[in-house]
Formats: sequence, C-alpha cells, structure tokens
Amino acid sequence: MRYYLDTNILVFILSNPKEDITREVAERIFDYSNQLYASSITINELILLYKTGKIELSDCKSAEDIITKIKFYDIEIIYYNQYHLSKYVALNLASDHKDANDHAIIAQAIADKIPIISSDGKFKLYEKQGLQLVFNKR
Repeated sequence: MRYYLDTNILVFILSNPKEDITREVAERIFDYSNQLYASSITINELILLYKTGKIELSDCKSAEDIITKIKFYDIEIIYYNQYHLSKYVALNLASDHKDANDHAIIAQAIADKIPIISSDGKFKLYEKQGLQLVFNKR
C-alpha cells in the first residue's frame, strides 16, 4: 500500500518513532511492503522547522542531513505540481483551519488518491472531500 506522511509523522520518524506513533501506524510505516511518500511541501515545512530551531532531529547536524535520513527510511519525495494545484484550488477549506501548507498537502493526497498518515485532527475535516486519512492518535 502507498501512504503520504504528514510533517508531524516525519518528525516522529526522524526523532524517536516509538514515542509518538501508535502501534497501528507503526505497523504501516515499518511494513517494508508499503511505499512511503512525502510531499515536497512537507519537506519544505520540515526543513523550515529545523532551521528555525522549532524541532531537533537526532543524527541531523544540518538541513542536508534531513534529506539523507529521509532516504535512509526509503521515503520518496513527490514534488507538488500543477495537478495538485488544481485540486488545491477546488478544495473547500474548513473555516477553522488556516494552514496553507496543510491545505497543499491535503490536496496532493486527494489528487493522487493516496492515504495520508497524520496526527493533525483537522485533517479529518477533509475526508468528505476525498481525503483518505490514517489518524495517529497521540
């Protein structure tokens, strides 16, 4: 099966996966028959969080180390494109959800018809629009 990983899940994987990931989600992430993807938007967000000191990642001494570690986990980066942008334009935004990066990541997952793994409860607001969500309850 294929899965997109939200930024919070990538942070958990790259820092301490056993601490913040539920058993159900860990089984999907660490089942090597599954293919894991991250949106380029997610990677941008992750690098910004790292550069601004909002997150610390073990074994990462620089932003470049983040890409190396993502490759170590065999997570493929899928670049945001015009097809994803057209889904973003059509996305009905939830009134209490104002995060543009989340909207782009959600639109990409819907457009590609790939479930996304996230701990963000606001993602549930987009299931009626076609988002397939695997929720990681922390």
